[in-house]
Amino acid sequence: MAIKILIADDHGLIRAGLRALLQDVPDLTVVGEAADGITLLKMAAELKPDIVLMDISMPGLSGIEAT
Repeated sequence: MAIKILIADDHGLIRAGLRALLQDVPDLTVVGEAADGITLLKMAAELKPDIVLMDISMPGLSGIEAT
């Protein structure tokens, strides 16, 4: 079973880079991307990822607040 990862960062280039790095790793699946903390919380509740790679400085709700 693949490990589900949710990426959260307000910079699209960072999200794309992380996705590119992880896409070829066996047993890892990026299930979603969020650009802010509020979207992150909604996606995490819906997608139930095993791991969240999160920026601590995001608009709306910081990574620290979201945690």
